[in-house]
Amino acid sequence: MPRAVIVLAEGFEEIEAITPIDVLRRAGVEVVTAGVGGRRVVGSHGIAVEADATVGEVPEDVDVVVLPGGLPGAENLGKSPEVRALVERVHAAGRRVAAICAAPAVALAGTGVLRGRRATCYPGFEERFGADVTRSEERVVVDGTVVTSRGPGTALEFSLALVEQLVSREKAEQLRRGMLV
Repeated sequence: MPRAVIVLAEGFEEIEAITPIDVLRRAGVEVVTAGVGGRRVVGSHGIAVEADATVGEVPEDVDVVVLPGGLPGAENLGKSPEVRALVERVHAAGRRVAAICAAPAVALAGTGVLRGRRATCYPGFEERFGADVTRSEERVVVDGTVVTSRGPGTALEFSLALVEQLVSREKAEQLRRGMLV
């Protein structure tokens, strides 16, 4: 069974965190939520979530690390040495890294994971991509082992793209039909 870790930092965008958790679990993916700086994390709209673990407790063998956006959540992800190390470790192992909203530009760009790839993010944050990133306005971009998306309104598409990558296209289509997407 594939294993995903969704990283939660203070000020995360709730829709962009909870939607992948829900959709990936519906697909049979084992999902671990990991808090930056502790297990209790409060989102940008005041919703408190109790994470399963802290970032330092994340198992080594995850198939994807997912970074939700939101402000100041994405900035808090980008400032965390533990998050950076986790992203770099998963990417170096040839596994998937995914980010949505401001997180591709604010948290991922500095890790080098996007170098030479196509990526998207929340409008206005593209300037934070380096010159070596091909900017896209697509709602979801899959480039090799990296998945990026635009924002809260694309969270479901983003999550289904992750299901397609981790499980199968058939499972993603089954969920699309079942959730009336």
